[in-house]
Amino acid sequence: MNTLTVEEHPDRTVVTLNRPDARNAVNAAMISELHAVCEELERTPKLLLLTGAGGVFAAGADIGELAARGRDEALHGINSRLFDRIARLPLPTVAAVDGYALGGGAELAFACDLRLASDTAVFGNPEPGLGIIAAAGACWRLADLVGTSVAKQVLLGGLTLDAVRAHGLGLVADVVPPAELLDRAHTLLDRMARSAPTALRLTKIVVDSPGGHPHIDDLAQAVLFETPEKRTRMDRFLTGGRNP
Repeated sequence: MNTLTVEEHPDRTVVTLNRPDARNAVNAAMISELHAVCEELERTPKLLLLTGAGGVFAAGADIGELAARGRDEALHGINSRLFDRIARLPLPTVAAVDGYALGGGAELAFACDLRLASDTAVFGNPEPGLGIIAAAGACWRLADLVGTSVAKQVLLGGLTLDAVRAHGLGLVADVVPPAELLDRAHTLLDRMARSAPTALRLTKIVVDSPGGHPHIDDLAQAVLFETPEKRTRMDRFLTGGRNP
């Protein structure tokens, strides 16, 4: 791959955005390569860790490519289709954000289930200053994550959220020094990896289901109650053992 570094582990895939000459801006090649990552994770579900090289997560979409796009490209949803696909991956996704996550880079982070930030992280969506909107999810995902008022401050008022403020708003789970960011992200992934994969998968489906409904909870639980892993884990607990 030309824009990504991909590391495969037994229980997780680690993807590093790697366009240092463009501050990891999301371009067509990166989108294509991220689709390929998603295809593999849909085929063989694993946890996903997304991060950026060189002290930057992603400083936006590639403006040179955006400038050349017209109505038909906008309707095709080049970026939004990818970010929706990432949001729908079977197992949890974590964005480890160091430095700038702006524009499309912020939207990529918003599409992940959880975010960790270094103390240099900055989130923002300056798209209206370029004559466009944040059309790859920020206009609704950010409101879901931090509330409509703060989302409007970012999207309309040009507010950027540093790591401390993002943490206070619940946008990120923790703030750590840059040198500790990946270790802390792997610690979080280790904790998730100790859970039953099917339970994680169904929990994500239930949480992401629009509106929520007790019948969805019941159906998911009914599936899990019949799994061998549930029986094994509960038997181990009842006999004084510990789950992984």
